Amino acid sequence: MFETLKNVFRVKEMRRKLLYVLWMILVIRVGSQLPVPGVDSDFFKQWFESNAGDAFNLFDAFTGGSFTEMSIFALNITPYITSSIIMQLLTIAIPALEEMHRDGEEGRKKITAITRYVTVGLALFQSVAMSIGFGRQGLIPDMTVFKAIVVVVCLTAGSAMLMWIGERITEKGIGNGISIVLTVNIVSRIPSDMLLLYENFVQGKTIAKGLLAGVIIIAIILLVVVFVLILNGAERRIPVQYSKKMVGRKLMGGQSTNIPLKVNTAGVIPIIFASSIMSFPGIIAQFAGAANGSGIGSEIIRGLSQNNWCNPSQIHYSWGLLLYIVLCVFFAYFYTSITFNPLEVSDNIKKQGGFIPGIRPGKPTADYLTKILNYIIFIGVVGLMIVAVIPIFFNGVFGANVSFGGTSIIIIVGVILETVKQIESQMLVRNYKGFLNN
Repeated sequence: MFETLKNVFRVKEMRRKLLYVLWMILVIRVGSQLPVPGVDSDFFKQWFESNAGDAFNLFDAFTGGSFTEMSIFALNITPYITSSIIMQLLTIAIPALEEMHRDGEEGRKKITAITRYVTVGLALFQSVAMSIGFGRQGLIPDMTVFKAIVVVVCLTAGSAMLMWIGERITEKGIGNGISIVLTVNIVSRIPSDMLLLYENFVQGKTIAKGLLAGVIIIAIILLVVVFVLILNGAERRIPVQYSKKMVGRKLMGGQSTNIPLKVNTAGVIPIIFASSIMSFPGIIAQFAGAANGSGIGSEIIRGLSQNNWCNPSQIHYSWGLLLYIVLCVFFAYFYTSITFNPLEVSDNIKKQGGFIPGIRPGKPTADYLTKILNYIIFIGVVGLMIVAVIPIFFNGVFGANVSFGGTSIIIIVGVILETVKQIESQMLVRNYKGFLNN
């Protein structure tokens, strides 16, 4: 990987693309520090620390701290992520969108355009909700209609600008722009999280205890990273044999190939879905000013908050962790079912004259793929839960209270590996072109 990155700087075109990405990253980080006019950022941070709890933790991690700073990028690309997921689900449910998806490049352009409009609509809705919710609680000083409009316009424009930056990175830079923007936001939170871990477990301790705590923290982080690398790279390869065909006077075909099924088929989507659903009631309660009340509703909200899970003094709230695991398992199977169709794959194999050794073509092949897929999904979601629960356990038992968790590590590792693969493929294409030109 390091050799690949070193070779990038030797090629003018690749160097230009990489510098473009770095320039866009600088723009993102500068924009994350520009406050929205009329908002008291210090007052907002104090409110966040004393009230928000887990309801906004995942959201703040994805925005790189822009949310707590209440900058113009406070909403960041979360509306785009939500819009993309909604469009992906609607493509399965609405025949017209499914037809667009099958139309090739033109259809995908139309779906991309619709996704942009939905993104702006979601950003507008979220910014209006934030303005009203925070304004009612006095978190935006001297709230007026003009101030509300300014806040809404700034937040919506900031989200739209980040969407545009992400698309430009994809077009003129290296890698998937939206994923890179998300990764930059998450990475920007690592220094503050590491400082928090140092203050909680190392600072003020004896040299021996501090050193031991530091070694344990580093070992756990490395262990999780290695486990994520294994989880991302693991796959089950289903062998496929294609029969020979007579083409003219020659016997063609007969090659063997395989269908690679990734163990972590749904990626980090199940965790994002489950976390979003479980944090939604808390977010509504925060806007309504009812998060710290008493009664059954408040108890349920506390149980849904990750801050209260695995806490020995409040172990009864850990029922939320069981619900979290159930939701992750459900969304892993659900998301995979809409992105991988065993019956369609079976039909394609049959049309191309292929078969899985020992399995008859047609429905038996589809049933076999379904059985293997269900087994793989279960293994993948177990691995995903291990990565996700480890930070939750340490936050609850030892009070680590960092935003940098398993979800963040999965995203960072996945994006880095994918970006490096794209760099290698572009370098390979360039080498082929150089060979042909000679």
